[in-house]
Amino acid sequence: MSTTGANADPLAALGSLPGVAESVESVRKAVDRVYGHRVMRRRSNAVTSEAALRGARGSAALSGADWALEEVRRRTDFSGDDEARSVGAALRLTAEAGQLLSIWRQSPLRVLARLHLVAAATNGDEVGRPRQAGEPVDEPLIELPLPSAAEVSGRLEGLSELIIAGGSASALVTAAVVHGELLALRPFTSHNGLVARTAERIVLVGSGLDPKSVCAAEVGHAELGRAACLAALDGYVSGTPEGMGAWIAHCGRAIELGARESTAVCEALQRGAA
Repeated sequence: MSTTGANADPLAALGSLPGVAESVESVRKAVDRVYGHRVMRRRSNAVTSEAALRGARGSAALSGADWALEEVRRRTDFSGDDEARSVGAALRLTAEAGQLLSIWRQSPLRVLARLHLVAAATNGDEVGRPRQAGEPVDEPLIELPLPSAAEVSGRLEGLSELIIAGGSASALVTAAVVHGELLALRPFTSHNGLVARTAERIVLVGSGLDPKSVCAAEVGHAELGRAACLAALDGYVSGTPEGMGAWIAHCGRAIELGARESTAVCEALQRGAA
């Protein structure tokens, strides 16, 4: 996404794209349904915990580790192979996200670096910083052309400036742009998808749309599937109004599906079945 131009609030301008206002309204209604459930008045912590687990499972699935929910719930050792490490990284990121909310609006680049450090869980020189010229990227599930390290640096700075400046853009638009930009840039040598989805979650929670973090968009993204995500991401990368609007709508649908999942959790808790 270009962050230059005459518009002083380019994120807010995206709200006028075709279909975006409808997506924003639909997301708000879906979130309101969860927060209006009677279980949220008494057991919101339980819903938050279950949403975190299901969100981590969904994010790992999109990174190639499509484990059953009960397997994620049961396991304690995530060091065995690449899939296990992906699930472990997703769980760590979900736990870490809540600790970074107060930092995000002041220093989003610091938060992104921390997320990569947590996901990678190694001491390599490439961990916790944007990739440098010539460094490879291990992100086989995203086949878009890879921007140069110089372009990554410039666009990350632009994204950071937009976040710090704030503005009137909806939570959905901001979250979708953060998610799409990180997937398009792949700023780190690994774990970019996991980091991008966690950053989306941080925006949704920190914006006040989902303050209790019960509407896990990662659940929805997994349900929509990798092919749909990549097709919508192509639209984002195109930079056209239609493509950008389609990506924002895709992210909105993912949030709605995450909200629907947590509504089902509320119903199960009410029945005493979860």
